Amino acid sequence: MTDATQSLGDSRRWSIGAWGITAGVLAAIAVLDWPQVVPTLQFTAKALAGTAPFILFAVLAVAYLKASGAETLLARAFEGNTARMILFAALLGGLSPFCSCEVIPFIAALLAVGAPLAAVMAFWLASPLMDPAMFAITSGTLGWDFAVAKTLAAVGLGLMGGFGVMLMARTPVFVNPLRERPAIGGCCGTQKPFSGVPEWAFWRTAERRRTFRETGLENALFLVKWLTLAYVIEALMLTYVPADWIASILGGDGIMPILLGALVGAPAYLNGYAAVPLVEALLAQGMTQGAAMSFVIAGGVSCIPAAIAVWALVKPRVFAAYLGFALTGAVIAGMAWQAVAV
Repeated sequence: MTDATQSLGDSRRWSIGAWGITAGVLAAIAVLDWPQVVPTLQFTAKALAGTAPFILFAVLAVAYLKASGAETLLARAFEGNTARMILFAALLGGLSPFCSCEVIPFIAALLAVGAPLAAVMAFWLASPLMDPAMFAITSGTLGWDFAVAKTLAAVGLGLMGGFGVMLMARTPVFVNPLRERPAIGGCCGTQKPFSGVPEWAFWRTAERRRTFRETGLENALFLVKWLTLAYVIEALMLTYVPADWIASILGGDGIMPILLGALVGAPAYLNGYAAVPLVEALLAQGMTQGAAMSFVIAGGVSCIPAAIAVWALVKPRVFAAYLGFALTGAVIAGMAWQAVAV
């Protein structure tokens, strides 16, 4: 599940900002370098056309899962043995198609009734990094192998955080982790999750058909607007940012580029989907594969919507542990991918 940032459902909240930034960037190009306007628009249009099949698949997949009520399956990850809960929470977090803010009330309820923080941490760490839509966009832009590696990294990060919390559950960091009054809110769309058993043949129910239609339109707008902004920025990076400069900072051998990728990714992440074309541009200019992986992992977990979902419910010491797991996991994932990709 990604947030989008990451959250596919954030389109109504962020629509003015995303389109406004895109318009502002194009206006600045027109003023400062008029001959570059047409090439930038051509690059953006061509990139969007190439990504269109993946956007369509992502929109239809998320709309179907939302309309069928697949989110009810999340609750099953938090039943039974703690180790089993961690495993299923990491798997569902890395594959479910719902944004971080959308599950704040769900997670708050689980914590309130005593669900282990270890399983919740596994879900929280994995959920912003991958979902069906993110997989489609990533595989279409950065390649199938990168998308699969990021999915494995998302699940692995969830497992690392979940079992780490389980082992340290009685330490001062994780004792009494909840805030007194969790700030529960939502930034997603208006469609509420269905309860009960999923109805895979959703088209038999008018309400579910409406959910499919509205979710599809909302997510299509979200993806198009953020990818448009990302491709405009990618065009500018390829035109104006010296490749030697990128290669000197995020290129080369060793662990340093991977560490820098994680440290830069944490504060610089725009959006899970917008980040994909930006990483493509950075790779074209000399960024190492390992640094690219650490960038998307650290940035995805620490992006504002994902981080707020954690900050809203737990005390600062637990939030700090969440970020610590994210950075550590990002570096490990970057090192592993660098060894495989080279």
